[in-house]
Amino acid sequence: MLDLVKDETERIDSRFLEPACGSGNFLVRVLQRKLAAVELKFGKSDFEKRHYALLALMCCYGIELLEDNVAECRANLLEILADTLKIEEADDLYRAASYVLSQNIVHGDALKMRTSDDQPITFAEWGYLGKGKFQRRDFRLGDLAQSSAWSAEGTLWANSSKDAVFAPTKTYPPMTMSELGAAMPGDTPKETP
Repeated sequence: MLDLVKDETERIDSRFLEPACGSGNFLVRVLQRKLAAVELKFGKSDFEKRHYALLALMCCYGIELLEDNVAECRANLLEILADTLKIEEADDLYRAASYVLSQNIVHGDALKMRTSDDQPITFAEWGYLGKGKFQRRDFRLGDLAQSSAWSAEGTLWANSSKDAVFAPTKTYPPMTMSELGAAMPGDTPKETP
């Protein structure tokens, strides 16, 4: 199935959402392909390789109803990253990846677009700014799901700007891998005005 979107699975910054991710079987394969692309492109620079590997992980998202599957999915993705890059739990990259997974793999219901505690599902959009800095902006899944209607000619929104409606719910200051690694699951970094 992933070969049907082969080019996207090998693009480091291409985002994937598995709305019923279970233990992460599809996301694990997507991440493996992305990490192979990171190795090909940045294998000679440990600094770039580590940062783009984290970006590859940042672009994997999942929603799962069962809490034990959420934990297993996060662990499986973290294990793939750690094994590929040969990193340990004490490494900033490992801790940053753990934090990212706590934000990207959500315990909730994709059909209702609600978390297990009945809040709107919100995802962090991560971007790599270069020089070791990452940017986070949060978006509600419900808003993102409407974006497919924007391209249709003759719709109410055809002449509107996507940026005007699909604004992030929060924007955070740029963060380093170390700063991400110091964040705890559930932490909300300071937002920028």
